Amino acid sequence: MLGVSDDVPLLDDLMPWSVAPLRLGRDWVVAPDEQTLRARWDLLVRSEGAERERLFAPTRSRTLSSPAAALPGRTGGTGPLARERGACPRPVRLRYGPFDEQWLLADQRLIDAARPELWRVADERQLFAVEQAYAPKTPGPALTVSAALPDGRSPTGRPGRVRPLYRRPGGLEPNLAPGLLALLSTTYAVEVTAPDVLAWAVAAGRAGPAGCAVALPRDPHLWCAGVALGHRMTAVMTRGARGGDKPRLPGGRRPYVRAALPARPEQLRYDAAEDTLRVGDEGRIAPVPASAWEFEAGGVRLLPWWFQRRTEPAEPGTLAAVGPSAWPQEWTSDLLELITVLALLAELAPQQAELAAGSHLTRMDLRAAGVLPVADAARRPASVFDHHEEGPGGQFALV
Repeated sequence: MLGVSDDVPLLDDLMPWSVAPLRLGRDWVVAPDEQTLRARWDLLVRSEGAERERLFAPTRSRTLSSPAAALPGRTGGTGPLARERGACPRPVRLRYGPFDEQWLLADQRLIDAARPELWRVADERQLFAVEQAYAPKTPGPALTVSAALPDGRSPTGRPGRVRPLYRRPGGLEPNLAPGLLALLSTTYAVEVTAPDVLAWAVAAGRAGPAGCAVALPRDPHLWCAGVALGHRMTAVMTRGARGGDKPRLPGGRRPYVRAALPARPEQLRYDAAEDTLRVGDEGRIAPVPASAWEFEAGGVRLLPWWFQRRTEPAEPGTLAAVGPSAWPQEWTSDLLELITVLALLAELAPQQAELAAGSHLTRMDLRAAGVLPVADAARRPASVFDHHEEGPGGQFALV
């Protein structure tokens, strides 16, 4: 396998603008369902004084007296939370870890580091590439893609890097090294687009201690095959969020609920002999391929991790302990979708190994073409002048 020592470009060379992962500061601002977040908010704003402070769980970055600007594209309160009595901020979808879709209270007063530069470019055209934190000798994808805003962390909480595909709203100004698209279009004698580069990186990227290595082939046929594979992987990872179909296994292999899930399941087990996922003592989902059960990211099996996040008891009396009294139907739907996503990605994985064949463009080639080194300006967020943002206390700032 090619490595950085072979002068293989890094994703950081190709997609130079990256953002650190979100730092939430408190776990209760994220939940698998919107109703839970609204219940937590209502409990917080009904409380007073020391009780509100205890429920909020202040940190050095955020206290009840900390004003904060509204997140770009969002409306809501900007004054100190100590005086807040208003309605719950509208929750937004969050990619919480590599493949877990949850909900987030979109209020910057609640989040230690919300990364407004990501919110500024999040729209119906944007895709976020999440470079996974490197963990030696652990299986799993080096790069994932999300249509929802990602938190940018591994299942164990290790920080990765978030790289938006576009630097401006509306799918404008690709987050690519200047000159890269022209070089690749000439090399492969086809028009190469920004989504094509991302697709290739998803399919061919390899994790390493220096970052995600992305070997660019010299062979146009290999490029086209890898791009097609990467687009399929991206469609699966984003779950049809950009106009495509929801990921779906063929009819006879599609997972269904064979026995109703209990109200409060305490364990998740896999029966390999029957290709069945057992949820609690009574619930059964089948067929579930072993590849979905065994799928890992960052050294963690994703299905047990997903289940644990929804069933592990929180400290009593905290906002994190506020949740549904019984397993909601939407959690079952989310579980079926996750099984499908992991099974499809596992099926595509063998094709990824074929992309390492042949010779590749090196960093020296990119330097000779003037693509590298990347100018410092390309590593910083673009200025956005087409909308106002509400700052603390209600004033407006132009960014």
